[in-house]
Amino acid sequence: MKSMTGYAKVQCLLGDKKLNIEIKTLNSKQLDLIVKVPAAYRSRELEIRSMLGRLERGKVECYLTEEAGDTAAAASLNRDLLEARFQALCAAAEKLGADSADSRPALFNSLVTMGDIWNGTSDNEVSDDQWAVVRGDLQRAIDLCDDFRSHEGSVLEKDFHLHVDLIEQKLRQIPTLEGERIDTAKERIRRHMADAAVKEVDENRFEQELIYYLEKLDITEEKVRLQKHIDYFRQTMANEPSCGKKLGFVAQEMGREINTTGSKANHAGIQKIVVEMKDELEKIKEQLGNVL
Repeated sequence: MKSMTGYAKVQCLLGDKKLNIEIKTLNSKQLDLIVKVPAAYRSRELEIRSMLGRLERGKVECYLTEEAGDTAAAASLNRDLLEARFQALCAAAEKLGADSADSRPALFNSLVTMGDIWNGTSDNEVSDDQWAVVRGDLQRAIDLCDDFRSHEGSVLEKDFHLHVDLIEQKLRQIPTLEGERIDTAKERIRRHMADAAVKEVDENRFEQELIYYLEKLDITEEKVRLQKHIDYFRQTMANEPSCGKKLGFVAQEMGREINTTGSKANHAGIQKIVVEMKDELEKIKEQLGNVL
């Protein structure tokens, strides 16, 4: 079993530059990819998305960010380009009536953040050799994120086993209380007949009516089906790593059998057990949204 929650960060060295690869994943009904890369890697974005598809499902955020290494050559300012753009922006602001002494520093600050203002910076496409290095480190980051998901999934699996075991324990308590239902039903029917001043009772007829009454309240099928759903829930957890949706369907069927048992119980003790089983099932459902 795997969780949809994951995280990984890998640093890739490319000469005098460092490329940080960061992957975050959260729960989502489908695969929702968010990829942000430097301009030099835009032509590789489709391949990056294809690689991230291995994570199957969830909201997946992948960020590639560059930073200069310690030995990087200092970039020089392209003064001519900076001056031309600054004058153009000031002229446009003046024409629009937005020019002022206070606005010019903000214009200047926005210009110096543009990469092409600095000589020595480049948005040229990354080379094939560089991409081979980045691709390998991206694959490593995906592996680490997948390992993170597996670890989180093992924690969830232990929690699910705990709650499923408790549901099964409570299910096994029901037969000890079912015998009381017959005696309670007999007393209720006899009391109604006494209230109605019925003097003579055909015991055979009385037993037939009692059997008919109890058949309508019989919960044997519900107990059998619930046990089968519990067994299938465990098997699915053990055998299928990407089982979130299937477990959701099984939990839904478990809830259906528990609810039917409660509606047919007609016994305070059994209804209390049903409430406890529903409580454990809700705890399972709360976490199922995080399962891959």
